[in-house]
Amino acid sequence: MDSMRQRQPVSGDFLASEKGTQRKKWKGLLPVALIFPNRYGLGNSNLGFQLVYALVNSLPGFVCERFFYHDNQPPVSLESGRPLRDFPILLCSLSFEQDFLNLLALFLAGGIEPLAEKRTASTHRFRPGQPLVIGGGVASFINPEPLAPFVDLFVVGEAEPILPQLMEHLAEHLTSDHPEVLLRGVVEKFIGCYVPRFYAMHYGGDGILTRIEADREVPARVSRIVLDKSQVAGHSKLLSPEAEFSNLFLTELGRGCSRGCRFCAAGFVYRPPRLWQAESILAALAERPDDIKRVGLLGMEMARGEDLARIADYLLGEGCTLSFSSLRADAISDELCSLLAQSKLKSAAIAPDGGSERLRRVINKGISEQDVLCAAEALARAGINHLKLYFMIGLPTETEDDLAELLVLTDKVRKTLLGVGRETGRMGNITLSVNSFVPKAWTPFQFHGFAPLTVLKNSIKFLRKGVVGMANTRLVVDQPGNAFYQAVLARGDRKVGLAMYAMLQGQQNWRQTMQGCGIDPEGYAMRRRGQEELFPWEIIDHGIDRRYLWGEYQKALEEKSTIACDTAQCRRCGVCHG
Repeated sequence: MDSMRQRQPVSGDFLASEKGTQRKKWKGLLPVALIFPNRYGLGNSNLGFQLVYALVNSLPGFVCERFFYHDNQPPVSLESGRPLRDFPILLCSLSFEQDFLNLLALFLAGGIEPLAEKRTASTHRFRPGQPLVIGGGVASFINPEPLAPFVDLFVVGEAEPILPQLMEHLAEHLTSDHPEVLLRGVVEKFIGCYVPRFYAMHYGGDGILTRIEADREVPARVSRIVLDKSQVAGHSKLLSPEAEFSNLFLTELGRGCSRGCRFCAAGFVYRPPRLWQAESILAALAERPDDIKRVGLLGMEMARGEDLARIADYLLGEGCTLSFSSLRADAISDELCSLLAQSKLKSAAIAPDGGSERLRRVINKGISEQDVLCAAEALARAGINHLKLYFMIGLPTETEDDLAELLVLTDKVRKTLLGVGRETGRMGNITLSVNSFVPKAWTPFQFHGFAPLTVLKNSIKFLRKGVVGMANTRLVVDQPGNAFYQAVLARGDRKVGLAMYAMLQGQQNWRQTMQGCGIDPEGYAMRRRGQEELFPWEIIDHGIDRRYLWGEYQKALEEKSTIACDTAQCRRCGVCHG
């Protein structure tokens, strides 16, 4: 490899307008490819991806360069234009199940054998062209199994506590150890490292998983890694006008969530919820480049009122404006509204998720219709004139009455905005965003099934008819068929992963391919699971007692709520004081 083969940014190049790019000469350094299997704009807005990029490049002896998926074109690194086959280590950042197929396509386009065991069958060590493939990111530690045939090693959990030591270990052993020896050494030395080839999945005659068999000297289950505290809160390392969040400086207020919404995988796999101290948040905000004035705060629903007031004072003093994705309707304080008004934001989002009071009890959302209406009025008075409302359809126990109540609530929000608009002279409008519910691993709804496509399509027709006549209201819906595919992947296993690979090699669509591989997509997505059924993703140990998840599922069916978790004394789920 030519260590001086560099390219300069050209007009229109992403690097020309990007802040935080790390470009190193390769001589004497171990090259690491950091892959986000989607487009640049989405990947470069991902805070976890950014943190890994900065972390690896901060280590002496390493050079880390980024790759993104681009329509099956031969991938080259953003920083030096080198091909994927030049890198002996590939770090794959996985946030969405839909990106799994992109990752395999990127491997093929880059001349990398996708299947892990075939990739290492003819080599005595990992090397360029036959690299060590490492998976990480939230999608992979919710359910890594669809990618298990393709990934050598998964890092299960959060990167900061393990990645520096793991990379140093790899640098020491990569060029000398046989792949099997290296991987066993990693598992022996580090917790949170899952090597799929060391585990066998056994199925009964009905195709249902019956047993997970671990090789000798590897743990029966793999415990995830959690960052306990942070001196400086996680924050943006890369800024670009081409990113999804254009030149937006992101800062974490914490990780996890105490609310316990029963549909939300992140709310369970990031337990326990951790709220960073105001000092560490302010230290992160101090890293913002002087010419970047837009700030995005992640985890605002968890922030203490007094901390938010300090943060707001700091941002206003720095002449910054606030941006965010969505807010909890019951977490909109005076301090937040003041900051929103100063930021001159015109758009905001609230996620009731369930269309009725009953459904919000089912999903344990913990907000009422009155919370939503009060939030809408407060936001409108803070200058917001475009409000997005996020709902799901196909939730457990949902009926047409719930959909009717969704429309009633939407109209009440519309009239609330109209009332404020008449006083202020700013007429508001609503985007009603509706998505199909997808059951996710590690949630109480992992036992429930995805709704039949006919039911979802009829629900969308019902809502379309209902918004007719609602002035200044626009309905946006997802495609239930796409959600169905996501549901198959979300509850998928290694057989589903191999079917994905077959899709890339054939000319059939995903349903035809899976059926040709002996897979029943409806069985994966729509079948309800029993209390004792073993799940493929349970190779991972998040510390959550599955009896707690089953109990929460039963409470959902009984329309009963559960209070938010208190990490100081709560013993319900098993994570904190199990």
